[in-house]
Amino acid sequence: MITRWKAFYGEHPLHLLAVLACLALAGYAALGVLANPVWPRMLIWFGAAIVAHDLVVFPLYAAADRVLNRVRPGPGVNYLRVPLLGVALTFLLFFPGIIRQGAGAYRAATGLTQEPFLARWLLLCAAMFAGSLLVYAVRSVTRRLGRHPTPAPTPSAQR
Repeated sequence: MITRWKAFYGEHPLHLLAVLACLALAGYAALGVLANPVWPRMLIWFGAAIVAHDLVVFPLYAAADRVLNRVRPGPGVNYLRVPLLGVALTFLLFFPGIIRQGAGAYRAATGLTQEPFLARWLLLCAAMFAGSLLVYAVRSVTRRLGRHPTPAPTPSAQR
């Protein structure tokens, strides 16, 4: 039965259930947004974000990825790609705090200053690169040990 379903649909039946569940969740979220009176503004922002991503941001990070692949070709490039993506995304997330935009509103809402944002973001970036370096080192050592197994001791060497 599952074989005939895969021949018809192309995937396992659970895949269809997962897709339908995602569509139901998206529909529920859309209904929640439509209940908000400013939904047309949200739709405009969403459309602008799509256009800005496709016309501006995607070409930028595609070009950066090409440069990265020329500087560091091979599978090791992923150990730079992942922390760089994390740095870029956290920068976009914390950019207003890093440049201290809305300092008065932030202080009024929290009673704190935006002083530590830059230092904490830089520490987060350093941690992402350090973690990636650690994973790269561990993977390199385990691959090296796996390729060149140590020979078993001979009986004469055991004496």
